[in-house]
Amino acid sequence: MTAGMRVAVFASGSGSNFQALAEAAQDGTFPADIALLVCDKPAAQVVRRAEALGVPTYLFDPKAYASREACEEEMVGLLRREGIELIVLAGYMRLITDVLLKPYDGRMINVHPSLLPAFPGVRAIRQALDYGVKLTGVTVHFVDGGMDTGPILMQRAVEVADDDTEETLAARIHAVEHELLTLAVRRIAEGRVTLDGRKGTVRRG
Repeated sequence: MTAGMRVAVFASGSGSNFQALAEAAQDGTFPADIALLVCDKPAAQVVRRAEALGVPTYLFDPKAYASREACEEEMVGLLRREGIELIVLAGYMRLITDVLLKPYDGRMINVHPSLLPAFPGVRAIRQALDYGVKLTGVTVHFVDGGMDTGPILMQRAVEVADDDTEETLAARIHAVEHELLTLAVRRIAEGRVTLDGRKGTVRRG
């Protein structure tokens, strides 16, 4: 793996976005190193993916801590020891507090399966189908203290077919997630991303 920007991926589920990033990082031209997986569910498939790809994993039990803040204090210490420069939330199902947000302000991104600000929160694909939109998509955004409210970095649209089910639409959205999230990490690691208030910009070059 390249010795580029050190990235920690936080995930709670199957981990297909984690795998896309980790496989991209195995290319010697990729400017980031997926250095750590952080997971709150030891039985999650993403843990097995990390083992297969040789990525170190930090597993934790949220119930073992007196508070969410206490948990994140330990986490921040670990991230600093590991030299983590960027956090990527990829299907991480826990809200983040200021304990983690402040030291990684402007250095934490999330991928969400809709064109934010439409359909934030859980079951975004189901929300889009129920609403009857003709276009949905994928958003990569910086993380703030709200639910999918941070400044938007990249978006890509996905058409909704008349006969789409949640499963068929999800398959197309996830494929776009893998591409867009990997591109976002690449551009950040290349130093081509700036954040000014709510405006995230990718410099051409």
